[in-house]
Amino acid sequence: VVWGSSYLAAKGVTTTDTVLAVLVLRFAVALPVLVVAGRRGLRALSAVQLRGAGLLGLVLAGIFLLETYGLVRTSATNAGLIISLTMVFTPLAESRVRRTRLPGSFLAAAALSVVGVALLTQGAGFTAPSGGDLLMLGAAVARTVHVLAMARMESVRGADALSLTTVQLGGAVAVFALLVALPGTGASPWAAASAFDGGDWLGLVYLALFCTLFAFFVQMWAVRRTSPSRVSLLLGTEPVWAAAVGIALAGDRPGWPGYVGAVLVLAGTAWGRAVADRERRPPVPPAQTTRSPRRQTPDTSGTPGR
Repeated sequence: VVWGSSYLAAKGVTTTDTVLAVLVLRFAVALPVLVVAGRRGLRALSAVQLRGAGLLGLVLAGIFLLETYGLVRTSATNAGLIISLTMVFTPLAESRVRRTRLPGSFLAAAALSVVGVALLTQGAGFTAPSGGDLLMLGAAVARTVHVLAMARMESVRGADALSLTTVQLGGAVAVFALLVALPGTGASPWAAASAFDGGDWLGLVYLALFCTLFAFFVQMWAVRRTSPSRVSLLLGTEPVWAAAVGIALAGDRPGWPGYVGAVLVLAGTAWGRAVADRERRPPVPPAQTTRSPRRQTPDTSGTPGR
């Protein structure tokens, strides 16, 4: 729910001139808490792990830049639903890397999602997708690259999740700080902060404390107490909440093509995720036929199946 609402919260405090400033402010609030909470794990990271996490931080910075610049140019509903295509793109990319073939049902689900996105972006009539929609599509691709890199990079294996995330966010903040210092890249964090009113500060604190710290710690807590599949399934509801918040609070009106597209995106991603989960499960070995031991034969007693 929190991550689904983050699109509207970010849209409320960000303009095209303050994207970099808001990103710096958001993570400057959250990063010190992460550093304090994970200081022991950070000290245990090797130089190789630090370099690997830093490289992932560059990819993460690209994701946030694409998402935030896209968000200010499209609706919160579109943003949340388009980014959900990551759940389809990731298995497709993984199959290419591993050189395995995905089942036809997954390809059908992916096609359904793509059709849904096409309809979603045409809420006001059939026109070319907006620049914001295309940036969100690029963010979905960047998320896919990030997930695959985290799974396949040898340098970050063995690092705990909290330390890895802290270094990545630190690297991303460094990128934002460097970019915002360049001329012509928008308002500085100080100028943006001084122009904030009470509502803007509430939105920024919500993004920093709830959408970053709270949601991250809840995910870490939950994944240790339930199965990753259940966590993945619940996180997959993010676009549903993004659409609900956008329609209920922001007054988004996608029109009938948009509503149909939203349903197709949700159905396609859910279908594709279910197919991918089935493919990942190891095959169940056939059950061996067991026979009850004959009571009158002492030497077979206690050795079922013989």
